[in-house]
Amino acid sequence: MIVEWQKSAAEYAVCYVESGMVVGLGSGSTAAFAVRRIGQLLRTGRLQRIRGVPTSRAVEALAREQGIPLTTLERDPAIDVTIDGADEVDPHLNLIKGRGGALLYEKIAAWSSRREIIVVDESKLVQKLGTRAPVPVEVVPCARAVVALALSELGGEPALRERDGAAAPTDEGNLILDCRFDGIDDPSGLDRAISAIPGVVEHGLFLGLASMVVVAGREGVRVLHARGCRMGAGGDATDAW
Repeated sequence: MIVEWQKSAAEYAVCYVESGMVVGLGSGSTAAFAVRRIGQLLRTGRLQRIRGVPTSRAVEALAREQGIPLTTLERDPAIDVTIDGADEVDPHLNLIKGRGGALLYEKIAAWSSRREIIVVDESKLVQKLGTRAPVPVEVVPCARAVVALALSELGGEPALRERDGAAAPTDEGNLILDCRFDGIDDPSGLDRAISAIPGVVEHGLFLGLASMVVVAGREGVRVLHARGCRMGAGGDATDAW
């Protein structure tokens, strides 16, 4: 059921993609449905002259498989629309992202986008960030212990992300510390505190970046719009849950 909701949300979001656009291609299982839909529309001619900006090596491979022409932020530094997923969404449309390990490039793409559309199933909606998902923190390898200690002092419980019994590096060769908090009362304050730790490359708090969130669930698809969104703004949603 959840997979069908994810597919519905992603394909609905593709309705906002128009021919000639530069499109940010988010990483993760939900965003992958959007990539496949864009590829399908290109093949049938309903979309044309699309240039995709992939946010990870995995989504780059999927986009090539789907026949989506690719570009880079070096060539196209302004993205018209990005479609991406999220691990948590709060009532202000602030997010936790990064379960797929691509948080650095996802945040760069989000910041560069005129419109950031987040696609989720209803299980990702929370009243307070940090109640279900950890905050991923990308760190340079030599700073792992230093950053872990600092995150602990901020009230978190950091754990090295592993795969097959070994550290799971990001596309940039860094490490990820998944940091659990017992709910985050001040997302903006935590954003600033984590960013200030030497050795931190990026973290998974995406505040004020989502223009809209497409949510699919038991009652179908609904769209939540943000007011005053931009980094750190914590814009309110025009709809709530």
